Amino acid sequence: MLDALDSPSRSVSTRIARVVTEAFAPALLAAAMPVVVALRTSTPAVGSGLGWALVGALFCSVIPNGLIWWQVRQGRLSDHHIRVREQRRTPLVYGLVSVLIGLALLVGFQAPRPVIAMVVVMFGLGLAVTLVNLVWKLSIHAAVAAGSAAVLVIVFGPKLLVAAPVVVLVGWSRVELRDHTVGQVIAGTVAGLLVAVPIFLLLR
Repeated sequence: MLDALDSPSRSVSTRIARVVTEAFAPALLAAAMPVVVALRTSTPAVGSGLGWALVGALFCSVIPNGLIWWQVRQGRLSDHHIRVREQRRTPLVYGLVSVLIGLALLVGFQAPRPVIAMVVVMFGLGLAVTLVNLVWKLSIHAAVAAGSAAVLVIVFGPKLLVAAPVVVLVGWSRVELRDHTVGQVIAGTVAGLLVAVPIFLLLR
């Protein structure tokens, strides 16, 4: 009887968790953050800054996640979130290589420093989760969400602390979907903050 009563509530919360997980997926944040940073910091030369931001989004998100979707279609990966830890290493390494290529282009052609800083943050997050993934499965969703929220606060000021509940919501969604434990979400959040804050402050 209890199971029957709980199932509708569980179904609703699971659907909400899926929406949150997809809406704040690392791929989307990796694409959006360089653009947001560029629009905020490149005034009045917004057009130029936005162009470089799109280059960053291409190498931080579009190319790595295009490879992931292709491998999913080939049956080599379980799904686009790569829930199986043992399957994560190769896509993560490919993603790091892609970000490095994009970063080399941005630095070589003297892109705006905040955009470069944001791409370095994404590389740092990718490197951190790749290394941890060798022995343990932390939440990449939580790491990227926390890192992105921290950068927003640095760029826009304390008023963007309102983004903090979104990080909590993302963490809840990963636990609700049973893709991660609470510990893995907390570890991802801490890793995201420890990587993003010093890198962006140093390089912006």
